[in-house]
Amino acid sequence: MKRTSIGQVECPVARALDKIGDWWSLLIIRDAFDGMRRFGEFQRSLGISKGILTARLKHLVAIGVLEMTPISDEDGYQEYLLTDKGRDLFLVTVSLRQWGEDHCFGKSEHHSVLVEKANGQRVQRLALRGRDGKEISESATFVRKVADTPRRPHNPKRRRAARR
Repeated sequence: MKRTSIGQVECPVARALDKIGDWWSLLIIRDAFDGMRRFGEFQRSLGISKGILTARLKHLVAIGVLEMTPISDEDGYQEYLLTDKGRDLFLVTVSLRQWGEDHCFGKSEHHSVLVEKANGQRVQRLALRGRDGKEISESATFVRKVADTPRRPHNPKRRRAARR
C-alpha cells in the first residue's frame, strides 16, 4: 500500500510524522540513543528484516537524522551515528516512553526505565512550561493556524534591504 505524503501541509506535527512517523524509524532512533551503531545491532534488537532495515536506515540518512561513517578498524564497514538533527529527537522519544509507561503497562508489569548515568536515578517526568517557568497543560495552549496569522504584503524592496 502506497503511503500518502503529508509533508507539505502547514502543520509541524504532520510534517514530522511524514519524515519519521513509522514505528521502525522511531525504534531505530531509540536504539541509536541506546548506543547502537551497526546494522547487525539494529537488526538483532528489532528483529526486523534486512530489507526493511536497509530502507529505513537509508531514509534516516537521507533526511539527516543519521549519518554513515566508516569504522576505522574494519575495512568497508560503516556505522550509523545520530546527527544534531537526530539528537533533537531525544525529547520526542522520552515523551513517547513516558506516555507508554503511563498507558501501555499494567500496574504489576515490569518495563525498562530511563535513568541518569551520573546517579542511576530515574529521569524526571517531562513537563511543558510557560515563559514564566510554570507548568502548563493542553488547556492553556492553542495552535495559531497559518490562516489566522496576519501576513505582511510582499515588498521586494524590504527583502533587498534586509540582505545588505
